[in-house]
Amino acid sequence: MSTIFVRERRKVEKGEKRPRFRVVGTTGDIRITAEHMRKCELEEIAKVSGVQVVYLASDGEGKEGMKKAE
Repeated sequence: MSTIFVRERRKVEKGEKRPRFRVVGTTGDIRITAEHMRKCELEEIAKVSGVQVVYLASDGEGKEGMKKAE
């Protein structure tokens, strides 16, 4: 089974009219050319193509991978 991995974008707030998710990667035979997608678009692609969507967790502060100030 193919899988699409996505995470929430850091610079988009709830209620904004911009795509909220960023495609991080895929497995299997599916290819996605768009970087940013709406949840309804992801769910429709998953339903039609039979793939699984995995929502990756974040720390909620946008600080993952950042170096700590000394």
